[in-house]
Amino acid sequence: MTENALYDPDGNRLYLTGDERAAFLDAAKTAERSLKCFCHVLHYSGCRISEALELTPRRVDLAEQSLRVRSLKKRAGKIIYREIPIPPALLDSLDNVFGIREIQKRGQRKELDARLWPWSRVHAWRLVKGIMDAADIDEGPHKAPKGLRHGYGVNAMRTGIQLNMLQKWMGHADMKTTAIYANALGEEERQIAARMWS
Repeated sequence: MTENALYDPDGNRLYLTGDERAAFLDAAKTAERSLKCFCHVLHYSGCRISEALELTPRRVDLAEQSLRVRSLKKRAGKIIYREIPIPPALLDSLDNVFGIREIQKRGQRKELDARLWPWSRVHAWRLVKGIMDAADIDEGPHKAPKGLRHGYGVNAMRTGIQLNMLQKWMGHADMKTTAIYANALGEEERQIAARMWS
């Protein structure tokens, strides 16, 4: 299976719908603060779990309201960073949980470069999956952290985000990979189809 598919070989959806993403956020409300914040980072940034786990106070840009994520997919031997805009409420949450403003003000390298979440990838994956269980998301290949990432892409396309912006935010080298999100059936298509049936 490639990253540029929204359905598995059996036709099963690989992305979370808007309702499933909302249920995920709702279920995360009851998690401890650090896990809740991690779930919000995944939901609002579309980054990969391993990319979120590498976030440090230095990479939370309060002025630009963004996260600076190190792409784990090297291109031509280069390490690539990308900035992803996030809502102010998530910045406030990151600051409340981790004291980002104070750490940045002190400017001590050790604190600035310490990972926000010291978890392993497997542990983080299990925690996120547990929140999905609590959200009563139906079983299937979409019920995974990658389903959140795909859901972010589908939602971005449905809300009118330009393909080149989404490509940058998701860290895709090829526009063809990003273009898959345009293939998910959207509300506009459903409304047009409904006109045929009336």
